[in-house]
Amino acid sequence: MKNLLKNFTIIFFVLLLVAGLLSFSSTAKPKTEPAGISQLVQEINSGAVKEIKVRGDDLVVMLTDETAKQQTVKKEYGQSFSELMDNYKVSAEKLQQVKVEVVDESGAAYWFKSLLPFLVPVLLVLVIIYFMSRQVQGMNNRAMGFGQSAARQTKPDDKNQKTFKDVAGAKEAKEELFEIVEFLKEPKRFTEMGAKIPKGVLLMGAPGTGKTLLAKAVAGEAGVPFFSISGSEFVEMFVGVGASRVRDLFTRAKKAAPAIVFIDEIDAVGRKRGSGLGGSHDEREQTLNQILVEMDGFDPNLGVIVVAATNRPDVLDPALLRPGRFDRRVVIDLPDIADREEILKVHAIGKPISKSVSLRNIAERTPGFSGADLANLLNEAAILTVRRNKKEVTETEVWESIDKVLLGPEKKSRVMSDQEREMTAYHEAGHAVVGHFLPNCDPIRKVSIIGRGLAGGYTLSMPEKDIRYNTMAKFKDDLAMMLGGYVTEKLIYGDDQISTGPSSDLKKATQMATAMVMRYGMSEKLGPRQYGDNEEFIFLAQEIHEKKNYSEKTAEMIDGEINKLLDDATNVSEKIIKDNREKMDGLVKVLMEKEIVEQEEFNAIMSNA
Repeated sequence: MKNLLKNFTIIFFVLLLVAGLLSFSSTAKPKTEPAGISQLVQEINSGAVKEIKVRGDDLVVMLTDETAKQQTVKKEYGQSFSELMDNYKVSAEKLQQVKVEVVDESGAAYWFKSLLPFLVPVLLVLVIIYFMSRQVQGMNNRAMGFGQSAARQTKPDDKNQKTFKDVAGAKEAKEELFEIVEFLKEPKRFTEMGAKIPKGVLLMGAPGTGKTLLAKAVAGEAGVPFFSISGSEFVEMFVGVGASRVRDLFTRAKKAAPAIVFIDEIDAVGRKRGSGLGGSHDEREQTLNQILVEMDGFDPNLGVIVVAATNRPDVLDPALLRPGRFDRRVVIDLPDIADREEILKVHAIGKPISKSVSLRNIAERTPGFSGADLANLLNEAAILTVRRNKKEVTETEVWESIDKVLLGPEKKSRVMSDQEREMTAYHEAGHAVVGHFLPNCDPIRKVSIIGRGLAGGYTLSMPEKDIRYNTMAKFKDDLAMMLGGYVTEKLIYGDDQISTGPSSDLKKATQMATAMVMRYGMSEKLGPRQYGDNEEFIFLAQEIHEKKNYSEKTAEMIDGEINKLLDDATNVSEKIIKDNREKMDGLVKVLMEKEIVEQEEFNAIMSNA
């Protein structure tokens, strides 16, 4: 529609320009007025004619009176000027006083002048038809190409091709995927042994763990064409488009075989079937059906390996996960401390990082960070260095960037009264003191009363090493630390002065206690059983995340166990705060002065106070 409007606008301005030129050319000529032959004869006899120009059948008459307008006289077709004068008995003496000039028109000019009035409208109509046909042809091409795949192809000779060297960490995943590379490079070795090439590889992991990067590395190592597309690009508002695009994608891949087809976020089209009632769900299911057929259907899919990525493998249709479709499932975990150090080394390339910065220390300080988080961390540190007009990235920028990635930017412009600052200091000191004296809590790294993100202050605690499993004892200590701020406000300011600050802590503590009782079986009364079916389903456009598989009586017991965990944590937190009130007051005093207390200073306050 935009192109059609553009073409009509161009045609309109062209016509306007032509009209302007014609009007300009017509006004540029001297003005003339028509006259009859009898009038011309009278003027010649009276000596009022100065010059006559003969142009075909037209006589242009210029009078001796220069103020008078030129006259145009039309003579008979085929009749010469001398014959005309003889017929009207004009004497030769009178004609000799008049300058007569015959202007001979060329043949081309004559025909052009004769045909121009007819050619211009015809040409304009042809131009309009041409532009409209082009527009319709473009619309037809887009309509015909609507079902074509929008997959982007990366050729083996691409300069930006990735290999396993570009992927830091994920050793087990790379070993698993290296077999796929061998299948693509030397398929005969496996077919001679009767082994079949895997049809699909499903990469599963948390967001930012490098699933897409690993898929690109597989294509780069194998040296084969790489077709990449997102799951959401298959489904459109028109029925059948997704299935058509799947067919087109696999047709292109088969022509370029051996090749890799990478489908990112496959859960967009690969969710369990039968969960929708019409609309886009039917279209999504048709797309999924076509993927299933292309991967393992009547038509053998030779030389094409499908690599898909998702962070929601639990919602995928079982037909996708069976052997013959996605034969391999590669789980990509969050990087451990050694992997984080390798990832930091990769992302530190090209950044002037000071020699005083230890990547090992950064890796220790960032448990739970994904590869994307670590890349963002060093990028934020580099940006902060530029803003401070420094030449090298120092530890100061790195530590601040960790806080920014975890909690958000500092809110230095937020103005708080002395009472609010003191309340925030006591709140954060309560978290820190309880966490410090409980054996299963992570070490306190930093305490701050400067707001970041939605938090008015924060207490940063991180483990010294990676933890894969949490125990019941750790959960209970973490609950007590979460409630430390609430308990401190209650002890210092009384029940009537408790603020809204602990609301986030209460929410997290309730969620943790609920998970302990309902998911992890950490309840003495209820025993080792999981309550609540977390399988999500969709019915009548309403998404339900949890179904009850227990009675109302059991629900009361669950509430009682959750309340008991929270009450026990509150009592533990209250006892620690009362026993260490002087140390907490000392920490609050330092926070009011400096606003930020790092780990070494915090430990000194806890040991010396």
